[in-house]
Amino acid sequence: MGHVHHAVYGWLTPAISYVIACLGALVALRSTRWALLSEGRSRRNWLLFGTVSLGGGIWSMHFVAMLGFAVSGVEIHYAVPLTLVSLVVALGFVGVGIFTVGYSTRPRGAVLAGGAATGLGVAAMHYLGMAAVRVPGHLSYDPVTVAVSVAIAVLAATAALWAALNIRGTAAVLAASPVMGIAVCAMHFTGMAAVSVHLSDDLRAPPGPVALQFVFPLAVGFGTYVFISALAFAVAPSKHGRERPILTGPAAPLPGERTARAEQPRADQPAGRRPGAARPAAAPVAGRVVPAWSGPQAFDEPAAPRQR
Repeated sequence: MGHVHHAVYGWLTPAISYVIACLGALVALRSTRWALLSEGRSRRNWLLFGTVSLGGGIWSMHFVAMLGFAVSGVEIHYAVPLTLVSLVVALGFVGVGIFTVGYSTRPRGAVLAGGAATGLGVAAMHYLGMAAVRVPGHLSYDPVTVAVSVAIAVLAATAALWAALNIRGTAAVLAASPVMGIAVCAMHFTGMAAVSVHLSDDLRAPPGPVALQFVFPLAVGFGTYVFISALAFAVAPSKHGRERPILTGPAAPLPGERTARAEQPRADQPAGRRPGAARPAAAPVAGRVVPAWSGPQAFDEPAAPRQR
């Protein structure tokens, strides 16, 4: 039996992996919410953005945490094809879950189905990544602990999709993201607690690159992508909320909420005007440039005054 270490660098790798998981969840929650207000290609692009952010963030979190994984007396190597397959699996299954929520007309069923698909994909990514580990010997797993880690993954994914549909305010999104980060990290380290390493008599190094040669650049690359995406959300202008940034501005209302809000009469509404009646189009404002990807126009944004 090899003596296993899960954090040879102390709290450094767990802390960095947790931050990556939180940022990935933050970007995915916000972009999925905007996707629900969009149509056609814009909705697809928002969902793809959320998929890459969440799937890439979880994958990066896993392999950054794996940098702290070590077995006494041996050097750990990785199989390149399986490592890349684990990334594809993470993106594919997370995409199934997010697109299920993004296009379904039955939110409750979509959350359950999408959460199951996403959670199973995250678990498959984790154990494929572990299958890529090469040591002079073999790894074995405690089945009960593995089952617990899969259950945590499914519950965490379901909670993430539920949050994307139900959480409204920016403060709530900022509060939900650290919770999702805890859930993702709990799944990873529960799965790692199931691992036992059985070394062979021949301790020659197995084929494949070591973590710092291959896994480190990939994990840092995706982690940097997630960080830059979160930063872009923090500064990108949005038409909703009088051009406040997408991240710090008010959350976009769902289509049903917009309709209900439009049908409610307001105190300053002229007599005889029917609720939900068409409003005059707003005149263009000179010099105002808003990126097309920064989110749909809010339904109840007041029309700009016409220039005389």
